[in-house]
Amino acid sequence: MKTLYLECAMGAAGDMLTAALLELHPNPDDFLARLNNAGIPDVVISRSSSVKCGITGTHITVKVNGVEEDEHLHEHDHEHHHEDEDHCHGHHHDGEDHNPNHHHDDEVHEHCHDHDHDHHHDHDHGAHHHSHTALHDIEHIVRDHLRVPEKVKDNILAVYSLIAEAESHVHGRPVTEIHFHEVGTMDALADVTAVCLLMNELAPDEVVASPVHVGSGFVRCAHGTLPVPAPATAYLLQGIPSYGGQVRGELCTPTGAALLKHFAGRFGDMPVMRTEAIGYGMGTKDFPIANCLRAMLGETADRTENVSELACNVDDMTAEEISFAMERLFEGGAFEVYTVPIGMKKSRPGTLMRVMCAPDKVEEMVRLIYRYTSTIGVRETVTKRFVLDRAIRTVDTPYGPVRVKESTGYGVTRRKLEYDDVAKIAKEQEKSVSEIRAELSSLI
Repeated sequence: MKTLYLECAMGAAGDMLTAALLELHPNPDDFLARLNNAGIPDVVISRSSSVKCGITGTHITVKVNGVEEDEHLHEHDHEHHHEDEDHCHGHHHDGEDHNPNHHHDDEVHEHCHDHDHDHHHDHDHGAHHHSHTALHDIEHIVRDHLRVPEKVKDNILAVYSLIAEAESHVHGRPVTEIHFHEVGTMDALADVTAVCLLMNELAPDEVVASPVHVGSGFVRCAHGTLPVPAPATAYLLQGIPSYGGQVRGELCTPTGAALLKHFAGRFGDMPVMRTEAIGYGMGTKDFPIANCLRAMLGETADRTENVSELACNVDDMTAEEISFAMERLFEGGAFEVYTVPIGMKKSRPGTLMRVMCAPDKVEEMVRLIYRYTSTIGVRETVTKRFVLDRAIRTVDTPYGPVRVKESTGYGVTRRKLEYDDVAKIAKEQEKSVSEIRAELSSLI
């Protein structure tokens, strides 16, 4: 199985992911030429060689109207105020020392501004248009202007939806009212587009990422000091293993966190794999630790994993109560919940309930079993399961988008239309499920 492993020992940012994946591409110059011709407004992306702790890798530079983003952001006063909206935005990961007592603008990753939408700042290097962009503006650019495959467009917008959700949560506003700054400007769109296009062309069967180093300390903004990871990053990293450390600064940006959340199927140690290519995406600053994100592409064996099976017996619950308990267990993260009719003491009919879950979910599942069933004992068996890798993609049909489940591994590939989508179409068209499946089978 073709596996991509992302080592995030110094965090993750869009430019570092782009650089690392670009080193895995068989023709990086051709890729950059096509990316620069993809229709991202006013953007030119280039690469250069960079050395960190004796390791040679790639550094990515994104210029908008001939200006690198960090340049025009750091050359004007960050303490200006307008009366419209308050926005916080992060920048490319440099792995900088963000001591809150420092007051140098070139050491700030996240800045808070009150901006009017669509205004200009004059800089030493000339005027630069600074705008705030809503999610629907990003959708318009991606859907109507980018010259990339539809699957890549879908992934770009999925990443932006994650970022918008995080910003919505942090600012307490609906997604429709969120206006991006860093994550909505063209340099960030270039990073997201580059990573999505590289993932599409490298086409790994599985993406695994290490736990994410987020850095430590604080980042300073015009209205105060925020902890690392920044609030939007922290929200995006929920459910993802991450850690701090001795490096002072913001190592993982919201864009980097969203890209990992979207593409990585799981997080953990590097799997056993026959590595075929290694890429290094470099940050800007120099540290005793190599400031880079490492990507490894290779082959892994078909997947197996340990799984815990929890079992309990009940003989005094109604069918409705058992059904309700099963729904709560699925919501809690169970892989599978099923029941088997059994005979119990004194020849009483009863029900055996089995719950399959990841080993780290056992305690939570046990709590849910005791909360929602009448059992007085739960048994655990640790076993191994052989797993087909599963993915969900969307296909366009005459009836609209329909999800397709695809399972691969052990020499087989299986595809199946998502039942809920098929049933919805069948109801709308007043046809049977089998008729709709037959009509759409050629699309999968």
